[in-house]
Amino acid sequence: MTKRKDENNRFKENRVKENRVKEDRFKENRVREDRFKGSRVREERVKEDLVIREDLIEGRNAVIEALKSDRTIEQILVAKGDSKGSINVVLGLAKEQGIVIKYVERAKLDEMSQTSAHQGVIAKVTPYKYYDIKDILDYAKSKDEKPFIIILDEIEDPHNFGSIIRTAEVCGVHGIIIPKRKNVGVTPTVYKTAVGATEHMRIAKVTNINTTIDELKEHGLWIYGADMSGEVCYKTDLSGAVALVIGSEGKGMSKLTKEKCDVLVKIPMVGQITSLNASVAGGILMYEVLKQKS
Repeated sequence: MTKRKDENNRFKENRVKENRVKEDRFKENRVREDRFKGSRVREERVKEDLVIREDLIEGRNAVIEALKSDRTIEQILVAKGDSKGSINVVLGLAKEQGIVIKYVERAKLDEMSQTSAHQGVIAKVTPYKYYDIKDILDYAKSKDEKPFIIILDEIEDPHNFGSIIRTAEVCGVHGIIIPKRKNVGVTPTVYKTAVGATEHMRIAKVTNINTTIDELKEHGLWIYGADMSGEVCYKTDLSGAVALVIGSEGKGMSKLTKEKCDVLVKIPMVGQITSLNASVAGGILMYEVLKQKS
């Protein structure tokens, strides 16, 4: 009888211990979940607080090109102690134009910077003034050239956008068209990557890419889309009035935009990798257009 009671007591004690262990694990899991949710909330708040500014130009070359253009520059912030190299060109141009120069601690520039590569100088400017489609077409007409336009379909990486602007400028592109949604705008990172080419490129923001394509067709442009199902680019006539569509890094062109294109063109590839970065692919195709137009 006593033995049976002892067994029952041990059984109860074990049940109590098991329940306590379960409760402790449950509490630990709840704490982990709360911590995870808290970190997610903090991350979301940080994302909300991080506003991409279009009123800053960072880096020495980008600021120099802005100073050489007709861009309105409100003031230039320079890191205290920086007095070597091209910073003197920045200071000289700014003084010639009567632009306010403010010397600040480098930590202040680090705090403001959105590129993490300000090189000791940031210019505060009026935000980039986007052009209209008409401005781009008129510019081509003023140069007595057939229009050469780049259309970007949801390019979200600012480094890709900046690289495309830089290549477009040296290839004689008259303007770049981007959608208002799902496409990076002219941000400090774009300026920095383009190394000043943004100041020499007409960029238009439109509500609907496909409607814009119809408008360009009415002005006599042929729409060429970069797509691996298309014709080999150097076997395609690209010598006329050209609008070249470059799709996003992951998805390429949207289905409707692809259908709107007159011709699809591709870059021949023989390696194991079957795709190229958007800016690299765009660069190859732009140089092919330039070669045929020359």
